[in-house]
Amino acid sequence: MPPAAAADDAERRVAAAIASLAGLSAPLAERGRFLTTECLVGSFASPLHLTITAGRVAAVAAPGLLRSWRFAVRATPDAWLEFWQPLPRPGWHDLFALTKRGAATIEGDLHPLMANLQYFKDLLALPRGRVAGGLS
Repeated sequence: MPPAAAADDAERRVAAAIASLAGLSAPLAERGRFLTTECLVGSFASPLHLTITAGRVAAVAAPGLLRSWRFAVRATPDAWLEFWQPLPRPGWHDLFALTKRGAATIEGDLHPLMANLQYFKDLLALPRGRVAGGLS
């Protein structure tokens, strides 16, 4: 597969995994029952806008012009694909490990993220083992 096609394929897989969070978030609703926020999650090139209401991912959409969000978690497609391996390697297993290695950024108002850190770690790990690919 040519490099451009492989990059597009990785972007598609990341977007599909993020979009699947709406259907996977129900088990986390109790933990996040006091959380209602909007955030960006995904790759640097094409993050997705998540609307979280009472701990459930209520909507996933492309970020629109002038659509607000509180914080963003963005990473390279390869970083997300490695993060979602059934048993990620050290350095690829945690959101903060990804930022330390320079493969991800966390920006914006970090209060909702830090106040609900375990919820977000569990939410973003839900596609783990469901997404094929990763680093060789």
